[in-house]
Amino acid sequence: MCPLELDRGCLQQSGDLFEVGEKVIEVMAALAAVNSAIAVVKATVKTVQNLESLGPCLSQLFTAKEVAVQTVAKGGFKGSALGQAVELELAIEATRQLEESIKMMFFSANKLDVWQRIVARSKQITSDQIQSERREREAAARQKKMMQEWIEAVLIALVFFALVGFTVYFSYAIYQECAGKCSFQKG
Repeated sequence: MCPLELDRGCLQQSGDLFEVGEKVIEVMAALAAVNSAIAVVKATVKTVQNLESLGPCLSQLFTAKEVAVQTVAKGGFKGSALGQAVELELAIEATRQLEESIKMMFFSANKLDVWQRIVARSKQITSDQIQSERREREAAARQKKMMQEWIEAVLIALVFFALVGFTVYFSYAIYQECAGKCSFQKG
């Protein structure tokens, strides 16, 4: 638990804030999340006795940073949202600087190996997320392709049976019309 309490809801993508589709709300929420996380980490750094106490707060900080980066990546800012986008970029830059100072804290506490493991774990998690997303996209593509193939097979079967049905119906109708008078019936 983080030594200083922070409303964790502001750091998570809630349906109210991020699914509305209005850029202004997204930018404001991301900016608030980044600023709150930075404030908590800075206050916590001043009060903690060891680096291990920073774990939950740093997690909040990097989650907020990721949400902010995703919000900026979406783009499409217009009008007054441009000012908020500038604030958001500045907050992301402040987060980067804070990240560097945290890295230096690990180095000065003689925990270089811990920082290297954190970086390696981060890369592994990112790689796993990318692979997971790729597998999900491939599975969705396979499912879509299979559904298309089933639809095509059903349509082909319907056309085939319709042609067979029409052929049988018209052949029977011609046979009935002839009633033994046609040349193919004389033998």
